[in-house]
Amino acid sequence: MPQSASRIVLASRPVGEPKASDFRIEQADVPVPGAGEVLLRTIWLSLDPYMRGRMSDGPSYAQPVPIGGVMEGGTVSEVIASNNPAFAKGDIVLSRAGWQTHAISDGKGLVKIDPTIAPISTAVGVLGMPGMTAYTGLLDIGKPQAGETVVVAAASGAVGSAVGQIAKIKGARAVGIAGGKDKCAYVKNELGFDDCVDHRDPDLAAKLKAACPKGIDVYFENVGGAVFEAVFPLLNAFARIPVCGLIAHYNDTEAKAPKWAPALMRNVLTKRLTIRGFIVSDFAARHADFLRDMSGWVREGKVKHREFITEGLDSAPGAFMGLLKGANFGKQLVRVGPDRV
Repeated sequence: MPQSASRIVLASRPVGEPKASDFRIEQADVPVPGAGEVLLRTIWLSLDPYMRGRMSDGPSYAQPVPIGGVMEGGTVSEVIASNNPAFAKGDIVLSRAGWQTHAISDGKGLVKIDPTIAPISTAVGVLGMPGMTAYTGLLDIGKPQAGETVVVAAASGAVGSAVGQIAKIKGARAVGIAGGKDKCAYVKNELGFDDCVDHRDPDLAAKLKAACPKGIDVYFENVGGAVFEAVFPLLNAFARIPVCGLIAHYNDTEAKAPKWAPALMRNVLTKRLTIRGFIVSDFAARHADFLRDMSGWVREGKVKHREFITEGLDSAPGAFMGLLKGANFGKQLVRVGPDRV
């Protein structure tokens, strides 16, 4: 068993964009599991935009990471020692070990992963939290109907890419918004969206309008900012807007109503819009449905996915800062260790 473990802790709360000095890597002895506990070795660490909110201490749906605390994150881990009868050495599990190479767990919340079904990395990607976020947000809130137009921001990312493909499965027209020609080409040519618009295009509003000649019935919100401003005039009566993320605003240093807030509220009334924020855990009861449907779609090639991988735990801070700026192309993962040791 290795003698040394590494972890990345929150050194300071960011003001605006996170910077390297907001993180600190620490070394420690590998912990020893006690009665009823297991020792986990991290294989894959998931990096996700929500983590920016956990770095702040403002009011939110979850407790912030304390200063000096290990950064929060979903992981795929191997059980390398067990004093818990429910888990054996060698089991691969979905866990929330965070940004560290090793962690102790009492077994609560651990979910065994069958490596024969799909690559284990998908448990924190298309078959994990991002995939379920897309599935439940679109189907339970967006409720796309055949022939309707579904628009999704961050369309090449882990959540957005799944949203558009599920919309197509349900018979809707899928239009993506992504950053750059390469991402837009991938969204259209590889994922099968009907169209994709570059959010960096100075003519974004006009291009989006041309891509949505019948308006927008469902807008899956991951971004906010200028993207939402381009979407807003195109929303049809009774449009549904699942609000999953607002990455354009995560580094804002103050909360204030945008200048168009009164116009938004007027349209909520006159167009009878449904705007609902959600957290994936709201739909925990849907997990079995999600896993059945999504694993089938992935197996049949109806839902494709892409991973953006950096190597080693020490790459996590830089990869996370890049994620907030759209540097990733697909699901952002850190390979912390080998699949087996």
